[in-house]
Amino acid sequence: MANRTDPAAKSIRGTNPQNLVEKILRSKIYQNTYWKEQCFGLTAETLVDKAMELDHLGGTHGGNRKPTPFMCLVMKMLQIQPEKEIVIEFIKNDDYKYVRILGAFYLRLTGTDVDVYRYLEPLYNDYRKLRQKLPEGKFSLTHVDEVIDELLTKDYSCDIALPRIKKRWTLETLGSLEPRRSVLEDDFEEEEEKEENDQLDGLEDEAHEKDYYRGRSPARERDRDRRRDRDRYRERDYDRDYDRDYDRERGRGRDRDRDRDRDRDRDRDRDRDRDRDRYRLRDEKDYGRDRERDREWEGRERERRDRDRGRRRSHSRSRSRSRDRKDREGGEHRKRHARSSTSPRRRDGAEENGTREEPRKKKERKEKKEDGTDHPDPEIAEANRLRASLGLKPLK
Repeated sequence: MANRTDPAAKSIRGTNPQNLVEKILRSKIYQNTYWKEQCFGLTAETLVDKAMELDHLGGTHGGNRKPTPFMCLVMKMLQIQPEKEIVIEFIKNDDYKYVRILGAFYLRLTGTDVDVYRYLEPLYNDYRKLRQKLPEGKFSLTHVDEVIDELLTKDYSCDIALPRIKKRWTLETLGSLEPRRSVLEDDFEEEEEKEENDQLDGLEDEAHEKDYYRGRSPARERDRDRRRDRDRYRERDYDRDYDRDYDRERGRGRDRDRDRDRDRDRDRDRDRDRDRDRYRLRDEKDYGRDRERDREWEGRERERRDRDRGRRRSHSRSRSRSRDRKDREGGEHRKRHARSSTSPRRRDGAEENGTREEPRKKKERKEKKEDGTDHPDPEIAEANRLRASLGLKPLK
C-alpha cells in the first residue's frame, strides 16, 4: 500500500506517474531506508518540510547505485501528485534553492511543453551554487542555471530519462509561446540610450565652444583658417611625395619580381638540363653494360662453338685414321691376293701398264696430298679448298 500511486492521481502521458522512473531505479527507491522511514505517509503539505531539509541533489551513487533523498522525494511527488499551484510555489520559492530545483524537476517530468518553458526559463537568472552527488559518491559544485539548462536541453538528468518536448522555435511558430525576452535587455537599452545622450552632449559642447571662440576672436579664427590651409597644402605635398615614392618603390618591386622570376626560370632550366644529362649518362652506362654483356656472351658462344668443332674434328680425324688403316690393310690384302692370283699374261700386261701408269698416279696423289682437298674429313677438305682458292696453305 505504501508504494501504490494515489487513486485520485491522473495518468501522465498515458501511463502511471511512477512509471516515468525506470523499474530498476523504482525498485531501489522502494528498498531504500530513507524512503521507508522519511517518506512514509507524506502529504503535499508535509512534503515541503522534507524538501527544506535537502542539502544536495543527484540520482544514484555508490557501487550498489543507492538513490539520493532528492530522488526519493521526486518519487513521492509522482506518487501523491500534488496540485499545479503547489508545484509553481515550489518553483517560485527564493529562500530554499533545493525546493526550487525539486519543483522544476517534477514539472519537467509531468508538465506540458508550454508550462516547462514558461516556468523554467526565468530560473536562468538564478546563479546560486548547488551541491550535486556524482555516481562515484563524490560531490561536485554546480549552479541553478546549469541544472535548468540540463533539464531543457538534455535527454537524461539524475539517472532518469526525461520526456521529449518540442523546440522553443516550434512553439513560437505555432503561436503557443511569445519570443523570449531577456531580463538584461532593459539594461542594454538603458546603456544604449545613455551612450547616445553622451554623444549628443559632446557634439553640442563642441559646437558651443566653436561658436564661443568664433565670436570672441575673429583674428584667432583667421589664424586658425590660415594654419588649416597651410597644413592642407603640406599634407597635399606629402601625399604627392608619398605617391611618387610609392610608385618608384612599386616599380622597383616589379623589377625585383621580374628578376626573381627570371632567376627561378633559369634555375628550373638548369635543373632540367642536369636531370637530362644524368639520365643520358645513365642510359649510356646501361647501353655499354649491355654491349659488354652481349660481347661476353658472343665470346662464350664462339668458344663453345670452337670447342664443339674441335671435338668433331678430332672425332673425324680418328675415324679417318681408322678408315685409312682399314683401307691400307684391305689394299695390301687385295694386292697380295691379286699378285698371287693373276695369270702370267695379265701379270705381264699389268706390270707393263703399271710401270707406265705408276709415275702418273704418284704425281696425282702427290698433288692431292699437297693440296689437301682429298682430306677424309669433309669440313677440312672444304676449308682446304677455300684456302687453296685464297692462296693459303692447306690444313693438315
